[in-house]
Amino acid sequence: MSALVGLAIATAPAEAQQAAATPGSPGATTTIDGRYLPNPPQPFKGDVQVNAAQSTPYWPGLVVPPKGAPNVLLIMTDDVGFSAPSTFGGVIPTPALDRIAADGLRYTRFHTTALCSPTRAALLTGRNHHSVSTGVVVDQATGYPGYDSVVKRDTVAIGEILKQNGYDTSWFGKDHNTPQWVTSQAGPFTDWPTGPIKGFEYYYGFLGDDTSQWQPNNLFRNTTPIEPYLENPGWNLTTAMADEAIARIRMLNELQPDRPFMIYYAPGGTHAPHHPTKEWVDRISAMHLFDEGWNKLRETIFANQKKLGVIPESAELTAWPEDLPQWDTLSDEAKKLYIRQADVYAAYLAYTDHEIGRVIQAVEDAGKLDNTLIIYISGDNGASPEGTRHGLYSEFSILNGIHPTVEQNMAFYDAWGTDQSYPHYAVPWAWAWDTPYQWTKEVASHFGGTRNGMAMSWPARIKDAGGIRHQFHHVIDIVPTILEAAGLPEPVMVNGVAQRPIEGVGMAYTWGDANAPGRRTTQYFEMFGSRAIYHDGWIASAPPILAPWALSLAPPPTDVMNDFKWELYNLNEDWTQATDVAAKMPDKLRDMEQLFVMQAEKYRVFPLDDRTLPRFMGVKPSYIEGRTAFEFTGELSNVPFPGVAGAPNVLNKSYTITAEVEIPEGGAEGMLVTDGGRFAGYGFYLLKGVPTFTWNLIQLERVKWQGKEALRPGKHTLEFDWKFDGPGLGKGGTGTLKVDGQVVDTRDMPKSLPVGIGWVETFNVGIDTGTPVDDEDYQVPFRFTGKINKLTMKLGPEELTPAEREMIFGSYRAKQ
Repeated sequence: MSALVGLAIATAPAEAQQAAATPGSPGATTTIDGRYLPNPPQPFKGDVQVNAAQSTPYWPGLVVPPKGAPNVLLIMTDDVGFSAPSTFGGVIPTPALDRIAADGLRYTRFHTTALCSPTRAALLTGRNHHSVSTGVVVDQATGYPGYDSVVKRDTVAIGEILKQNGYDTSWFGKDHNTPQWVTSQAGPFTDWPTGPIKGFEYYYGFLGDDTSQWQPNNLFRNTTPIEPYLENPGWNLTTAMADEAIARIRMLNELQPDRPFMIYYAPGGTHAPHHPTKEWVDRISAMHLFDEGWNKLRETIFANQKKLGVIPESAELTAWPEDLPQWDTLSDEAKKLYIRQADVYAAYLAYTDHEIGRVIQAVEDAGKLDNTLIIYISGDNGASPEGTRHGLYSEFSILNGIHPTVEQNMAFYDAWGTDQSYPHYAVPWAWAWDTPYQWTKEVASHFGGTRNGMAMSWPARIKDAGGIRHQFHHVIDIVPTILEAAGLPEPVMVNGVAQRPIEGVGMAYTWGDANAPGRRTTQYFEMFGSRAIYHDGWIASAPPILAPWALSLAPPPTDVMNDFKWELYNLNEDWTQATDVAAKMPDKLRDMEQLFVMQAEKYRVFPLDDRTLPRFMGVKPSYIEGRTAFEFTGELSNVPFPGVAGAPNVLNKSYTITAEVEIPEGGAEGMLVTDGGRFAGYGFYLLKGVPTFTWNLIQLERVKWQGKEALRPGKHTLEFDWKFDGPGLGKGGTGTLKVDGQVVDTRDMPKSLPVGIGWVETFNVGIDTGTPVDDEDYQVPFRFTGKINKLTMKLGPEELTPAEREMIFGSYRAKQ
């Protein structure tokens, strides 16, 4: 326990420290012990007689944090490599991050888990990601203690702790830590941001991996889905989210100005899709930051980093990987495409940082900056390689095993970054934005995947403005740092459940002494089998056998435990993991490997599993498990994650959709049922009265079945029947459209989507709240103007090959 926390307990004993107001008066406040939450009821110390005139009232004091406890603004951006922002040597301007570093401290050896859900779970709980059941992203959850994606009641998050100590707590932005099967508006909501585990009183953001910044169809206010973008052209979530947070700050300052707040601010930037406004794209493009390519960019960043002092003069620039192209070998067309990708990405990062700057300015405008602890973490992992070798016009292409060529991507060149694309950049940019380190997001063995820039300021307490700190730290160290700052103890019981110890160490010791010995002496890392163990200035690292951009549904040809080759680095002499000394020091390497096994056993890392895409498709708990018939009456919208959260999953199976409708005089049009939208999915609708069924196959092709004439007024039965040509993922089939029992169109579709429609769009009946499956046919919300008496969906069995079934659903074993 830190000295600061101990001091807080000494000045706020269990009997509670009373504020200046007379105890028992309406204005009385109290701080609580904080170890047992909620605190026991305060005793009544008044006097009750038969008559009120002879009695003495006594009000329980309002719970407030210890005197001087700061406001907390915790910021985490997404998929930002260590060297993308200007604050850590990059060429992309990030003045808000620069401001926090100039007002406070810049941390150069701060680490994440290499992937988003795990990092965020660790950030909010102060415990390693496997300890809180988030060994991978929630989409890939498996039924093991370290991987089931359910943060348990014995490891509550900082929001719940601070809330019960009197803070106002609010969360803006990405929540990729709610299990998929409870993400619909049906709940239950225990695991949501506002539930009793995470503990935030207010939530405005999106659930899932990412979202469109133009039309976020997975956006919620608390637990209610919202669509503020409908009929609101130019709306962008990056700005809207900042507006929401600023409004919260102003409201609190006007209604409860003395009450400390914690804001967790987690924008979608810069995870794909990269969706900045045109103004930002034009501004960055005019700077010509990337015209000389990724190899020259690395050299520029590396020189900048040494000038800034965020890496030592002795640091080496790690080697460029052999399987990624050198810029000078590319065609002019490829260079044009890649520069566009980089410009749009940089615009997105600059735009995101600008909006964060507005939130910081709102804190200052409220007069609260001096006593606000601001922690700005630049990324939840390294830069992302998920754009594969040529980049992606749509992130959902790679989800379904499509690796777009330069030519395919160039068809979307002018639309790149607009709401007509869902884009990502090519892998070499990710490697460059992780300069000077090796590897990228998803790789836990090397700092390219796990080292992120972080700046921290608190003007009232941190006086070494502009200082740099090189102590080795991890994202689990943030919660104990916040508790230290607030003068609060680590709770031992919350909501009746004994808490597992927080595994992080507080960082307050670094605030006054740049040369203080680091207190994090050991830290393990693991993601998809790639792993590392840090201990006392050494790190042993086992990089992946298959690069993370080689996404495939095939099982990796490896024995996860034994085939990964370990490397060894002396970080006291080798800042960047440039020189592997494993061959020279086998005994040291063996000791480090054994230490990893001990840490892995302690923190629930086993069983190791290096599958990626197959785990997206694996069986997860679901309130609709085994259900093959669905019936809907009237309008329903915003149901996410088909097959898990409540919506029917039509992939890799035969199905029949039947709609019993009434058409009024004058005709009707509109959506009957849809899942997906502009980037992938299907829609069954009346187009100017004509029955239409459309499959959007990742924007590369749209297959359409259509009636011959508009429906006349009265009752009709419409049916779309799909006969799947399985078994086999993504096989084609034959679709038949019927009106009142008569076939009006039939045609073959040679292939279908094998893995997923996408998380950003939702399932809707009678309306389309996201984007159109075909922009040329209609625009949202395209509400049905007739009446749906009943819509039914009947699903056949999933038709997979034995090998696919074993790969996805079976008990996976490599090298039998």
